[in-house]
Amino acid sequence: MGKPTGFLEYPRQVQEYLPAAERVRHYKEFTLRLADDKAEIQGARCMDCGIPFCNNACPVNNIIPDWNDLVFRGQWQRAITVLHSTNNFPEFTGRVCPSPCEAACTLGYNADAVGIKSIEQAIIDKAWDEGWVGPQPAETKTGKKVAVVGAGPAGLAAAQQLARTGHDVTVFEKNNRIGGLLRYGIPDFKLDKSIIDRRVAQMEAEGVKFRTGTLVGAKTLPPGISSDAKETIAAGSLLDEFDAVILAGGSETPRDLPVPGRELAGVHFALEFLIPQNRQVAGDAPNPISAAGRNVVVIGGGDTGSDCVGTSYRHGAKTVTQFELMPRPPEQENKALTWPYWPNRLRTSSSHLEGETRREYAIATKEFIGRDGKLTGVKTVRLEWREGRMSEIPGSEEIFPAERVFLAMGFTNPVAGVLDAFGVAKDARGNARATTEAVGGYATNVPKVFAAGDMRRGQSLVVWAIREGRQCARAVDEFLTGASVLPR
Repeated sequence: MGKPTGFLEYPRQVQEYLPAAERVRHYKEFTLRLADDKAEIQGARCMDCGIPFCNNACPVNNIIPDWNDLVFRGQWQRAITVLHSTNNFPEFTGRVCPSPCEAACTLGYNADAVGIKSIEQAIIDKAWDEGWVGPQPAETKTGKKVAVVGAGPAGLAAAQQLARTGHDVTVFEKNNRIGGLLRYGIPDFKLDKSIIDRRVAQMEAEGVKFRTGTLVGAKTLPPGISSDAKETIAAGSLLDEFDAVILAGGSETPRDLPVPGRELAGVHFALEFLIPQNRQVAGDAPNPISAAGRNVVVIGGGDTGSDCVGTSYRHGAKTVTQFELMPRPPEQENKALTWPYWPNRLRTSSSHLEGETRREYAIATKEFIGRDGKLTGVKTVRLEWREGRMSEIPGSEEIFPAERVFLAMGFTNPVAGVLDAFGVAKDARGNARATTEAVGGYATNVPKVFAAGDMRRGQSLVVWAIREGRQCARAVDEFLTGASVLPR
């Protein structure tokens, strides 16, 4: 624990942002890392709560009280050792995780929770600055070869764990850079891509091989899915060459909105807007979709929708409106009913605060309206929710002006062609069917083929992908050698 009376003495220390008027002029990170002394004060607030619910709320089961205490005591190098014991990439989660751990913080029941996420980022950023993060190559090699399909957080976590145990690991990625949706889906102002690059360099020094621009299994991809693939590898070729295969691609098939006018120019899937923007920031071709001077409507209230809002402001959008099908959640949850679980409450992101974002709740899109094939507006209707069911409110139709609409309603399933190519059985949602049991976990119905991350569980958080990648690595290690010292 931190200081025994710290939670009584110190307020929550918060990370500061660059002013909105300044940060919308660029795509650089604008969240300022906690200074060491502020992080130590934050760590002092961690209580001796007996049952650290934060540990269980964290998908990778970070040993949060331990590294909070170490930071409080100024033992930063020990703190990064503890943090890395459960999380391969805390610099990712310290930036983009929604922090279910903080929702479960015991102090947060009746006061401001410990700023766990900000401490996590402070630890890993200081560790990189001080040179405490370096390659950990295996001392001996097993002679076993593992193919990992997909270079997102699940695939990277699995690859790093397996390489450190001595297996020869090759990661296949259909795009031209490593990172999956960390690279292409999350804007640079939330996660600078140099942070991914330095981990990739570490993994290469540990022996991981990366093959980009390579599509495995699927011959064609559904609309809305990005690919730079210049070569295709058949599933059978991987099964012949490797001793085990991990399918760790993302849940990339976007949820569509098939209403009249969907074909109009100006209606796009969210990633059709976000991915080219990330490519442009990286020095590739300019984004073909511009929100400059346009009325923008973002349909979907989650993180992807928020990213579209922030990117639209950086383009110079005229107005930005965000639609959410569900009713407006309460600004403050009832802790007695929700704690320590993830609460349903109003969440305002940094992107919402970068302009006069109009947020509309309990609203449905009925039609996209246009002229000469181009979008000019969105016809909507208000909804009434009773006992979990919605109904349209008569006479509530309204037209919102819009020249750009971004569909950010989530993703339905991974690319079916990849699973079909390997003959992997799917669940009712189109994901690879595999359990997470300690014995036989992450194994599919196809011998020596495993699945992890979004490919197995469906659309989820980066931290869940890391957890599944780590656990899958242990399952593969056991399959290849009969035993494993890797943690689950």
